[in-house]
Amino acid sequence: MSAPTLVDYDEAVERFDPMLGIEVHVELNTLTKMFCGCPTAFGAEPNTQVCPTCLGLPGSLPVVNRTAVESAIRIGLALNCDIAPWGRFARKNYFYPDMPKNFQTSQYDEPIAVNGYLDVPLDDGTTFRVEIERAHMEEDTGKSLHVGGATGRIHGAEYSLLDYNRAGVPLIEIVTKMIPGTRERAPEVARAYVTALRDLVRSLGVSDVRMDQGSMRADVNLSLSPRGSGVLGTRSETKNVNSLRSVERAVRYEMTRQAGVLLAGDAVVQETRHFEEATGTTRPGRRKETAEDYRYFPEPDLVPIAPPAEWVEELRATLPELPWERRRRIQEEWALSDAELRDLVNAGALELIEATVAAGAPAGEARSWWVAYLAQQANARGVELAGLPITPVQVARVIELVASGELNNKLARQVVDGVLAGEGDPDAVVAARGLAVVSDEGELVAAVDAALAAQPDVADKIRGGKVAAAGAIVGAVMRSTGGKADAKRVRELIIERCT
Repeated sequence: MSAPTLVDYDEAVERFDPMLGIEVHVELNTLTKMFCGCPTAFGAEPNTQVCPTCLGLPGSLPVVNRTAVESAIRIGLALNCDIAPWGRFARKNYFYPDMPKNFQTSQYDEPIAVNGYLDVPLDDGTTFRVEIERAHMEEDTGKSLHVGGATGRIHGAEYSLLDYNRAGVPLIEIVTKMIPGTRERAPEVARAYVTALRDLVRSLGVSDVRMDQGSMRADVNLSLSPRGSGVLGTRSETKNVNSLRSVERAVRYEMTRQAGVLLAGDAVVQETRHFEEATGTTRPGRRKETAEDYRYFPEPDLVPIAPPAEWVEELRATLPELPWERRRRIQEEWALSDAELRDLVNAGALELIEATVAAGAPAGEARSWWVAYLAQQANARGVELAGLPITPVQVARVIELVASGELNNKLARQVVDGVLAGEGDPDAVVAARGLAVVSDEGELVAAVDAALAAQPDVADKIRGGKVAAAGAIVGAVMRSTGGKADAKRVRELIIERCT
């Protein structure tokens, strides 16, 4: 197959109007699967979290997970949706090797939440409203591993392995209405929407939304129509895009690819496509099915869902402060510039700092620890800040120990190193490593006198009024005490002993 002819992005925007639509699958963090009691822990040995129900064995019957329904309602409410007073599940029929039942239990014409919207913050401080068509419940499929070959895909593989642990894990699929009017900002809007949705769902506590682990995946629909024509073009659907950056890149690439097809006089094929991370391109998948192809019909083994209005209102009362509203409040409280706030958000530090402040630490010191020393440790380990084995409560305790004089900054870093190494909480590390600041006044005086005696010329300078020379004596005392002395108190004692 020959490589597609791409059009310059600016020309694509000049000649065509893009129309976006985004479907996002969110894997819920329930303890058990959507229709059975199997656990949902990520990373378990293949095919160890399965049972007759999620394997689709004859005679097995599903039972709806109440917590998953509750999470779906909370997501719908947070997206300003109407919660359906009555709905039901349906069977979506199609064959795929990692779907053992040969149908997916989903919702079709009666979803749990409809007609919502999300106001998405953009980089320039403006917002763009994305309207939500529906949010519905369904179950995830299993996972295929294609062994052999160069790409990890089925083409060229020697054989495939199937892991059904993920089959039946609760999913919420959030589908936007068509998103018009994005013009040249279509890639930015797509990324900003998925970013805002990820932040919103994370704030609800119903999913870890780890795109790298597949607990949040985006399908990006895009079509082009001649500029100003108002005619809806033929769409492609780029499946399972698994990073925010890739969402933006997929939209940009599809705009240049489809523009090339149309300007060459050809027709865009309605199909699914796969995004290639290494090249930032998409490649053909399969021709896109229609609803009729799936032969939906009501699931006969599950009763309809009819959430009482009182329950819905109880769940509405549990909704947290919206992430972007919380950021604006924090920005004002901490007197952050837009650039400083953006840097904290991009570093994944804002929530960690906020939690550290909530544990009793001053905002400035909490921020300093997370964006300086702890950020360095995260970079060295190749993990996100939130992936470090230290909690905001532990960081707040280290800050408290410094403020009380029990630790100095050098010792505090050693304490943090101990926590990161798995040696326990800060107090346990201090005790085990003997890291407390030397507070015995007599011991400090003896150390100061010894340092002055060892450097009589420096002592004479201090006595002669050259107070800056005290730094050399402070350094000597800090070395002799293993860095455990209070440098400020040591300096005071030096001045006292030399006057």
